[in-house]
Amino acid sequence: MQAFWFGIIAVLWAGFFVLEGFDYGVGMLLPAVARSEDDRKVVVRSIGPVWDGNEVWLLVAGGATFAAFPEWYASMFSGFYLAFALLLVGLIVRGIGIEYRSKATTQRGRAWCDAGFIVGSYVPALLFGVAFANLLRGVDMTVQHDVTSSFWSLLNPYALLGGVVTLSLYAFHGAAYLQLRTDGPVRVRAKALTTSLGLIAAIAALAFVLWTAGSGRGTLLSWMVAVVIVVALANAIVRARQGRDAFAFASGAVAVLLVPVWEFACLWPDVLPARNNPAYSLTVHNASSSDYTLKVMTVVALVMTPIVLAYQAWSYWVFRARVVGETVGDGYGGTNKSRLGRIVNSAKESADKTIGHRSQ
Repeated sequence: MQAFWFGIIAVLWAGFFVLEGFDYGVGMLLPAVARSEDDRKVVVRSIGPVWDGNEVWLLVAGGATFAAFPEWYASMFSGFYLAFALLLVGLIVRGIGIEYRSKATTQRGRAWCDAGFIVGSYVPALLFGVAFANLLRGVDMTVQHDVTSSFWSLLNPYALLGGVVTLSLYAFHGAAYLQLRTDGPVRVRAKALTTSLGLIAAIAALAFVLWTAGSGRGTLLSWMVAVVIVVALANAIVRARQGRDAFAFASGAVAVLLVPVWEFACLWPDVLPARNNPAYSLTVHNASSSDYTLKVMTVVALVMTPIVLAYQAWSYWVFRARVVGETVGDGYGGTNKSRLGRIVNSAKESADKTIGHRSQ
């Protein structure tokens, strides 16, 4: 059961990375792809119906960790407390920026909301990579599994490289998403960025994998996953240049999806290694809940997970159409007045024709 839930948590993080990853990428790319107010509305609208649903994967991953491996959850959240506090601030600022943009009545107000959206996308994209890299690197712990590493020790070169990996991967993922979901100037600018962002992400990821292998981490499974990530990322870059938007996004999504899988494959059987003494490390065995708890969680997960997946897939299907300038109104949920006027006029003309036909 411990191995099963270790894998489930890896899947939950994979879902979060692939869904929330393009959200962060869209926010980071807002200044680069949006030159006008209409462009900015297109960008925000592209993730408007889905971004808050994507964040649920983070909550579920954290909740599953707390329930299945409470020792891991307690040690990690106490040792990474300041980093996670900054992460939470970034998420809050980002959410405020997105939600309140449609309520801002002045250009300055919308500019502040855009700044919150951008900064709140950069901060989590970087800190998630730093946190996951420190899980691989390990931290200093006591025999009671209390983390003694300081906040500044978490910002080591290896962890910062991990942050660059997630930052560049999310940016590439966001560019591919905008290329798929938008049209007009935003799509053209996003397409122009995909190649360079993809190359940066590939170089950073390759360097990180080699550094990890040099430190002794890694298994046959993790190496196989790493190869698939590189191939998928290369294919995504090629497809994006060819203008095959759906294939580019899908291939890039595979690469982002497999990053947490690669991480967990490298970690096994540890969940939080101790750098100062391997005997102090937390593993899937000494950090887990009881077998009964894991069995109850398994029943709940088997019942609820298909429902959640079906609902989220349906919501993506409903909002699958490309977002273009003329369909955008105030914020990301409204409709452009000129388009609304054409709809109203068309309805009036149809009604007039019907009335005239009946009178004849």
